[in-house]
Amino acid sequence: MPNRLTRDRGRRAVVAGAVVVAMLAVAAVAIAKTFTLNVARNATVTNMTTMVTKHENIAVNGKGFAVYWLSGDSKTHAKCTKANGCFKFWPPVTAASARALSKAPGISGKLKSWSRDGFVQAVLGGHPVYTFAPDTKRHDATGEGVVGFGGTWHVVTASGGQSAAQTGQQSNPSPNPNPYPPGY
Repeated sequence: MPNRLTRDRGRRAVVAGAVVVAMLAVAAVAIAKTFTLNVARNATVTNMTTMVTKHENIAVNGKGFAVYWLSGDSKTHAKCTKANGCFKFWPPVTAASARALSKAPGISGKLKSWSRDGFVQAVLGGHPVYTFAPDTKRHDATGEGVVGFGGTWHVVTASGGQSAAQTGQQSNPSPNPNPYPPGY
């Protein structure tokens, strides 16, 4: 029959194991609720206006998909909305809370949040940011230069220089036909 010292050690081991499991569970929940803009180095970026493909450092979400901004779209003048069908093509980059947002070194511009339509959206350099539903490969941006929903879409670049999104420059919409259904 085990003595009292052996039983106490066994109980302590069980309690210590339970504490470790609980701490890991809390950490997993905290990690799941954070969102970091990362840098994809030498990513493939295809400009749909010029049909030119380049390799650039770009911002990506946690799953490695390119992050974009829309010229003229802002917290005070939303062009991409659920009501106009934009979110079907350009899902907003979201986080559990404003405190859960962060960005990797190399991504210029102030990262803020915007509480809208029941979610928290990331805003970089004053522009709400989105992913592009037709992007199917990690580190592959196919929405650069797309014209639709009242502006031109641009991938967020991450390099020594600043992209137009971070400097506040806006591009001129191209004469390409709108790739979206009529009315967009």
